[in-house]
Amino acid sequence: QVQLVESGGGLVQAGGSLRLSCAASASGVSINAMGWYRQAPGKQREFVARITSGGITNYADPVKGRFTVSTDNAKTTVALQMSSLKPEDTAVYYCYVRNKLGFDYWGQGTQVTVSS
Repeated sequence: QVQLVESGGGLVQAGGSLRLSCAASASGVSINAMGWYRQAPGKQREFVARITSGGITNYADPVKGRFTVSTDNAKTTVALQMSSLKPEDTAVYYCYVRNKLGFDYWGQGTQVTVSS
């Protein structure tokens, strides 16, 4: 059973920063990776960032150098530090956990709105 609860979304001006956090309850799950996707209005959900169980991070090109994904050693929290935010970063952000079989568990999403 996996439960993911995001927090930290909100309204911020362009150029500002926000930190998203996702509390993961994933007992009995062998985690392969944790990370974030986002979905803007009228668009498909897109990959943002992830961190593997081995600590390797990957980022989508639009957020490289601005966003940082991290997790604690116990893999109970995955965070997304977002800096130099742009209006095009406006979206609902979803955290996810991928198990060793490639199955993804999703949070309910948190809204991030960046005003120009």
